[in-house]
Amino acid sequence: MMTSRRNVLKTLGGAGASLSLGAGLLQSAQAQTLSPITVALSWVPNVEYAGLWLAADKGYFREEGLDMKFLPGGPNAPLAPVSVAAGRAEIGYATWLPFLDAVQKGNDFVAIGATFPVSPVGVLSLPKKPIRSAKDLNGSKILVPGPNERAAIEATLKLNKLPVAYTPVPAGFSPEALLEGAGDGYVGYATNQVITFEKQGLVRDKDFFFTSLDSLGFKAAAALLFTPRKNLESNRPRVVAFMRALVRGWQDNERDTLAGARLAAEKYGRDLGLELRQQTAQAMAQNRLLHDPSAPTLPVMALNEKSVAGGMYATAMAAGRSNLPDVKRLFDFDVVREAAAGIKRK
Repeated sequence: MMTSRRNVLKTLGGAGASLSLGAGLLQSAQAQTLSPITVALSWVPNVEYAGLWLAADKGYFREEGLDMKFLPGGPNAPLAPVSVAAGRAEIGYATWLPFLDAVQKGNDFVAIGATFPVSPVGVLSLPKKPIRSAKDLNGSKILVPGPNERAAIEATLKLNKLPVAYTPVPAGFSPEALLEGAGDGYVGYATNQVITFEKQGLVRDKDFFFTSLDSLGFKAAAALLFTPRKNLESNRPRVVAFMRALVRGWQDNERDTLAGARLAAEKYGRDLGLELRQQTAQAMAQNRLLHDPSAPTLPVMALNEKSVAGGMYATAMAAGRSNLPDVKRLFDFDVVREAAAGIKRK
């Protein structure tokens, strides 16, 4: 007996419904097996975390069995070390000196990687008095937005065996005060204030200069990732899985910078009024900081032990930090390597 077209469609429709239901049940089961993991950001959810957004959007955390959640940072949010110490997050972001301060206050944290092995901090100056070397800092009025920037300038002078003989001038986060003549230099970031000037039509190395403190010896990885030692020892595969997803996200960002910027502006940071053009420019600037020039073959997020033991520890001591923990106790250099090796096997 021939089957009518209507009966065939009816049968296929029923099968489709069954398949759809089965897929839905499978997805539900997978969602139930995901393990929640929370990361505390050190700043607002912008393109600084492009790799995190790409890893989340492309399902890399889900592939690792993780349900990634994040706590936004910012001026009104708790510092990431505080959130991690309180158990509200398992992994956090921090800059080098504040991270070290948190450890020296008794927090047993371990650094497991960094987004930017090269610090983006530097000094903007104008052609009438360019600041191109450490010695140019002395005798100048330097606009400093906060204590971290002031500490960076003073550590840079000490690293270059120079006296601290500059005049710090409190400033906001906008470099406009430099254009208005309030100082000779402004401590800002290649990923922020440099872009602000360029958006105004100013040309770098012509209308203004930016001298990175890294080029003057101030070595301090930025967006350093850390976790409590107890968590790393008890849940190492889980921490490695998190970092594997994150490394994949940053690898994707290097291939398609616009994608991460778009996610920051239009999804994860959509309530912040972020401009896609600015976020894209920041992402491009960030890409130049993703690899340590002294160890260019290391995967993104990986830190070079020699750079840490030499440069970063020298920076810490110049900034007045003493009784530093052993490098291999404070850092686990194998987490990112394990994560990257896992990507090659996929």
